[in-house]
Amino acid sequence: MQPVPDALALIADGQPLPVLIDDTDFPGIARAAEDLRADLAAVSGVEARALPAPAGTPRLAIIAGTLGHSPRIDRIVRDHALDTAGVDGQWEGYSLQLVDAPEPGIERALVIVGADKRGTIFGLYELSRRIGVSPWTWWADVAPERKTALHIAPGRFVDAPAVRYRGIFINDEDPALGGWMAATYGGPNRQFYERVFQLILRHKGNYLWPAMWGRAFYDDDPQNAALADEMGVVIGTSHHEPMMRAHVEWSRHGEGAWDYTRNRERLQEFWRDGIRRMGTNENVVTLGMRGDGDEPMSDATATTLLETIVADQRRILAEVTGRPVEATPQVWALYKEVQDYFDAGMQVPDDVTLLFADDNWGNIRRLPAPGATRAGGYGVYYHFDYVGGPRNYKWINTTQIERVWEQMRLAHAHGADRLWVVNVGDIKPMEFPISFFLDYAWAPDAYPVEAVTAYPQAFAAEQFGDAHAAEIGEILTRYTQYNARRKPELQSPETWSLVNFGEADRVLADWDDLVERTQRIGTALGDSHRDAWYQLVEYPVLASANLAHLYVAVARNRLHAAQGRASANAWADEAERRFARDAELARVYEQDIAGGKWIHMMSQPRIGYTHWQQPDRNVMPALSRVDVRERGTMGVAVDGDARGWPVPTTRARLPQLDPHGVPSREVVVFNRGLAPFKFTATASQPWLRVTPASGEVTAETPLRIDVNWDALPAGDHVGQIDLLGSDRTEVRVTVPVSKPASAATGFVESEGVIAIEAAHHARAVAPDGLAWETIPNLGRTLSAVTSVPVTAAATTADASGAWLKYPVHLASAGEVEVRVVLSPTLDYQHRGGLRYAVSFDDAGPQEVTMHLDPTPGHPQFQAWERAVSDSVHVATSRHRVEGGAQTLKLWRIDPGVVVQRIEIVRDGVRPSYLGPPESVRR
Repeated sequence: MQPVPDALALIADGQPLPVLIDDTDFPGIARAAEDLRADLAAVSGVEARALPAPAGTPRLAIIAGTLGHSPRIDRIVRDHALDTAGVDGQWEGYSLQLVDAPEPGIERALVIVGADKRGTIFGLYELSRRIGVSPWTWWADVAPERKTALHIAPGRFVDAPAVRYRGIFINDEDPALGGWMAATYGGPNRQFYERVFQLILRHKGNYLWPAMWGRAFYDDDPQNAALADEMGVVIGTSHHEPMMRAHVEWSRHGEGAWDYTRNRERLQEFWRDGIRRMGTNENVVTLGMRGDGDEPMSDATATTLLETIVADQRRILAEVTGRPVEATPQVWALYKEVQDYFDAGMQVPDDVTLLFADDNWGNIRRLPAPGATRAGGYGVYYHFDYVGGPRNYKWINTTQIERVWEQMRLAHAHGADRLWVVNVGDIKPMEFPISFFLDYAWAPDAYPVEAVTAYPQAFAAEQFGDAHAAEIGEILTRYTQYNARRKPELQSPETWSLVNFGEADRVLADWDDLVERTQRIGTALGDSHRDAWYQLVEYPVLASANLAHLYVAVARNRLHAAQGRASANAWADEAERRFARDAELARVYEQDIAGGKWIHMMSQPRIGYTHWQQPDRNVMPALSRVDVRERGTMGVAVDGDARGWPVPTTRARLPQLDPHGVPSREVVVFNRGLAPFKFTATASQPWLRVTPASGEVTAETPLRIDVNWDALPAGDHVGQIDLLGSDRTEVRVTVPVSKPASAATGFVESEGVIAIEAAHHARAVAPDGLAWETIPNLGRTLSAVTSVPVTAAATTADASGAWLKYPVHLASAGEVEVRVVLSPTLDYQHRGGLRYAVSFDDAGPQEVTMHLDPTPGHPQFQAWERAVSDSVHVATSRHRVEGGAQTLKLWRIDPGVVVQRIEIVRDGVRPSYLGPPESVRR
């Protein structure tokens, strides 16, 4: 490819440009410049020089520096009247610009100008990323593509962040990251944190809550803090660690109870030492106090006590720093019960940042009112990892970036733009959502929904090149969607239905397709990408798919044992093989990939949970083995029923067949013994067909039951299939059939149910200033729909409002239940819940309120637990309907409601996790 006219060659004939900085600039810039030189060398294969060659000044160069701190940059700006608009005075702003003859002896240079220390650092890392070096080059062993030539086009690029502090929280780090850091570095010392700081800065992040499970950033290695300040990373402490003291430091150095009412003086001195130790480093100081061990401070909301604590902490800040207290950035984290203090009206000084939190499951609990302002601003503490109820989730990435975007868009739109921090657990394997979170925090307005949908492909291209990026991006989207359906730690043999809607088979088919694509692309990428591919794509896909297979194998083992099938033992063997496969996949990650670099990193238990806390190790679920008789004996299983026939005094019955919904069903003839047997199957009616009608069964034979619809009159009918085994076992299966008398239009009822994906509306109506937006891939099955802008006021369910239209065809008049499957959004404006309405045809809309609350003891706490476990909340309303063609309308009332599916249910629906497949639309 030919470069554009007047482009500057960053690499020419394999030789990269030298990178020039001033010694008088910030030390962190020298570190970033050295990283850029190493990145240029990795791309070109030739070392990039730091200084002019011995023969003299380089003819072409990259020059970087900070306004007011780099004499070279200041001189270039002055002599060339260089435009510094959008940089000078802009927090972390920077520009990249080609300049002719920037200084004597240099004909042309790429000049990187930073407004401040991090502005220059981000400019350098921006260039690293643009030449093809991933931020995960070390943390995921992503090898950049070698290039003998690389050019930068003329022009000026200017950038600066929208969110002031953007960072990660290393938490819940044992056994995986904790074991790895101990084996690799001896503990959480400066060598470990240097790698963490590089990762954050390469993403243009600037903020860290350090690891705190039995670890103390300042205490474990006194050089940690100095290195952070040198490199340009702002250090805070987590939501429950006030005044720059790690929680574990109280057990190491504190005296007495962690109780301000009884131990005020010792706690004040403990905090005073934390601020002394902080010195002049760049920090954000956490205020407030929770109870010992990240628990509530008291059973009641002790507002006066907490106000006193905050006031005393601020007095200490001012006394120790010798500066006005507002000169030190501070944050009050409204986490869990601390939000109750805020809701009860507790006041904190205006210069303190209010850090709102999610519910630990990715659903933001509270946000400021649109347009609200305070000097300290607002922020959000978010989670990709959690230890707590209803279940830990720590092992693998289960976060859909679409949900992160939807929730953090709410935050940004409501003015929460001072601090975004996300709990990332062990860092690995959360690479994909970490990149999205930090990229989005930098420039939220650059990410409309189309950009979010395109992000997985862009991420894939950055790690593996363009050739397979589209398909890799699709794999990333799907594996996170499948894992987000129900987090692996919450899965069990009971999760996916074996007997209804073919659910377990459909789930496994999804995973199997993903595994096939993953392995095919991995082979095509070759050895150069092997390490990164396994970490970022192959392991998450194969291990997650294997876990789904494991639980379905256990479920089939138990079902088949209960039915008396001889195959129960084979499914026990398969489950044990899958359990061993899980260990082998982790072994490859820890011992084979990157020469064993990531030892311990996949040691987090994920199999065998029985309550919220993890087991000490993976535990094989209980299996059932059966004593199998020698003689072949016929058994029969049917769709929709877990029993095995014959059953005394009970006849097997299939769910209804109809031409619009399910035109065929399955009956399985299985063996309860070792020797094969023969069977025959006879249909009672000429319009009823069974295939095959006879055969020999060793383990099992599925039979297809369908109907010759052309030969069947309209109306309800009942047929039967008579099965006879050579062992003289007889089973009769009743087959109910329904054929509508007239043609149907819209989504057609079948088996008493209509299921509709929210994105498949026939019409989306909205008044001026409002619109409906589909968020592709968000949710358990397809996509989600919400209204925008997200800060728009509530509307009414009438002709002036907004609604989605769905044509449906109901089998008969009567009462139905409408189940709206929603993303579990919380009442973030504290107004009593989020509302929508439902109506049929001209009937009046019924208003429904979704109200979930993560506070233990709250009336809606159990609904919240169920919603975050299931990844959806199902809200219901009941309606009288007429038969035939009808129009269902889903009305907008409040912003923030995110709809995934709609189900119209007449007399209940057979149980399954994902619900019935979408109905046929005529």
